[in-house]
Amino acid sequence: MRRIMTRLFNGGTRTLNHCRAELGLPPIAGVIDQFLHVDRMLVLTSKSFDFPTKHLPRHVQYVGPVLDDPTWAPVTWQTPWPRDNSDPIVLVGFSSTFQNQGEVVRRCVEALSSLKVRGIVTLGEQLNVSEFASTRNVVVARSAPHQIILEQAAAIITHCGHGTAMKALHAGVPAVCIPMGRDQNDTAARIVARGAGIRLKTKSSSARIAEAVTSVLNDPKYREGARALASRIRAELAAKDPADALLEGLRSGRDTIRELTP
Repeated sequence: MRRIMTRLFNGGTRTLNHCRAELGLPPIAGVIDQFLHVDRMLVLTSKSFDFPTKHLPRHVQYVGPVLDDPTWAPVTWQTPWPRDNSDPIVLVGFSSTFQNQGEVVRRCVEALSSLKVRGIVTLGEQLNVSEFASTRNVVVARSAPHQIILEQAAAIITHCGHGTAMKALHAGVPAVCIPMGRDQNDTAARIVARGAGIRLKTKSSSARIAEAVTSVLNDPKYREGARALASRIRAELAAKDPADALLEGLRSGRDTIRELTP
């Protein structure tokens, strides 16, 4: 996998070196070198979420996750259920890019339809709502404001894209993780290691998904794990806003340029 990723990244080396030349910078051997030789690298995730290491380079700084919903998501949300319905809300959010996730989403709908829950399934821009059927207790929609829903949700089923996962953990919501590729396996591993969720395979049956959702809802250890992580993530964001860290880096860069200018 490492060789594949290196080959993938290095495919852009020529273009990157062209841009560097225009800025008066020397060429690099590979794209990864760009990250190793910058003055500062801001990592948009939580240090508490990541696995600890003694080998973090000095120029690397955790600044916390970006929690904004995508611009195409609505900013308001009205619950489609009667006010007296107190069944737990389970949000389903898979990738906003295409990963052939349609069949997994259908199994999630089937799983939630068999449970006493209120299911909200968001498809994103890559799947057609008309190809999915809502049920008695599960609503399928193109999009919905995850931040607002997660304030009320009891669990989430997710592909473990970093943005979706961090929004859920920031809200203290435990997860049923069904990673499909990319960085999602690593994100799922961290959620499970923190006791904040259960991991399933992409080919898991609807019955297995329903079983995992039931476990996450009924076993308090998953909610406790998610809430403990939420507390640490919130503390980190309160201490350092990502935008402030970026501005500090820009100011530092300008000071360095002034020192080097004759």
